[in-house]
Amino acid sequence: MTTPRGRSLTLRDLEVTGEGGRRILYVPRLQIAAGSAVAVRGPSGAGKTTLLYALAGLVSPAAGRILWDDEDIAPLGEPARAAFRRRTVGFVFQEHLLFEELSAPGNAALAALYTAATERAAIRARAAEQLSRLGLDRSAARRSDSYSGGERQRIAVARALAADPDVILADEPTASLDRANADRLADDLVALARHEGRTLITVSHDPAVHARADRVLDIADGRLAADTAQGAPGAAHA
Repeated sequence: MTTPRGRSLTLRDLEVTGEGGRRILYVPRLQIAAGSAVAVRGPSGAGKTTLLYALAGLVSPAAGRILWDDEDIAPLGEPARAAFRRRTVGFVFQEHLLFEELSAPGNAALAALYTAATERAAIRARAAEQLSRLGLDRSAARRSDSYSGGERQRIAVARALAADPDVILADEPTASLDRANADRLADDLVALARHEGRTLITVSHDPAVHARADRVLDIADGRLAADTAQGAPGAAHA
């Protein structure tokens, strides 16, 4: 059995508000075991991406606790949350957010620019490995804006994995891929939890992602509407 290298997640009375103090997300209790593969689904505007951003520390909650193991990121300021992300989280954005003028290797190894010199070679090596595994050209001469939407998404995935994170958060990672590549990427992401013990939480409308997950969370109107375990030994309710 794989020993989890990921982090457990515990939410307590998590509240995120928008303009004018309007509540856009409220999760009273949620617990996810380290090494779980969890899918989050729901209609557009339900609060799925807001949840993912809160878990990454990309938005500051109005109230509540976000515990990764015993580290509560909710009360931290932005510099401390950014430091947490760099050392712990690989984030796959739906919009890719690539630097268009950089090559695929340049984007995938971006974390090397923000880490200690002793770690840069390993990050670049992992970036090249991930690009190759995802079937992408590793040429340093080709700009990222020359790739298709699906290829750009795979560059974004390689970037998220290059820093060897304990937690993977992904926002619609298969949305711009054809069915074959979407299935392959879904398999690859879930394998990070099943075979490497990382914690995976992915927002997705893709039923193939839901079917592969250990557990599926349904978000509706900014609240956790359902929490369905799919036979995973590590999935736990609070």
